[in-house]
Amino acid sequence: MIKAVIFDFDGLILDTETHEFVSYQELFQEHGVELSLDVWGKGIGTISDFDPYAHLDECVGQTLNRANLKKLREENFDLRLAAETLRPGVEEYIKAAKSAGLRVGLASSSPAAWVLGHLRHYGILDLFECIRSSDDVTNVKPDPELYLQVLDEFGITPDEALVFEDSPNGALAAERAGIRCVVVPNMVTNNLTFGQVTHRIDSMADIPLADLIVLVG
Repeated sequence: MIKAVIFDFDGLILDTETHEFVSYQELFQEHGVELSLDVWGKGIGTISDFDPYAHLDECVGQTLNRANLKKLREENFDLRLAAETLRPGVEEYIKAAKSAGLRVGLASSSPAAWVLGHLRHYGILDLFECIRSSDDVTNVKPDPELYLQVLDEFGITPDEALVFEDSPNGALAAERAGIRCVVVPNMVTNNLTFGQVTHRIDSMADIPLADLIVLVG
């Protein structure tokens, strides 16, 4: 029996991931080179040591002005994200879960300040009973530590929870924690290869939460 739902943040609740990738893509294109999804995608949903500015230097064959590039890229990203709304259906899912008496948690590989700031901005911070971020763990996704901490806070077993994720790294973390996982890919992660997942939907607006819970058992 499902007693709790646990949401990822970046790319699932707010699609920061597409804007981040596109802002870097455009930076690379301005220098006549491409940033491929194969290279970028491995770091989605986790903390990666991939340095896009060093990669850009390698692609163009010279050392560019990193400070200037970073400023331009971040300005582009901030403008894009400022116009972004919550992904379709996500707020309805969170409220439906609370109305049904389910515990509602969040597990993100991003820092707490980033996650809490956005949740507060969109007026949904108080809807979450438990929030765990990179500040709370030694290892982020695909390690299961974030999800195991939420389970521990709720006092439930893995089979009593359902995770919502958008990335392969996040889905792998849920799998390693033994929790059923529904993936809801965004424009970027839709093209990535996922491992074992319980179910996949295009949008949370496509099926009510109650029906989805019945579907995944």
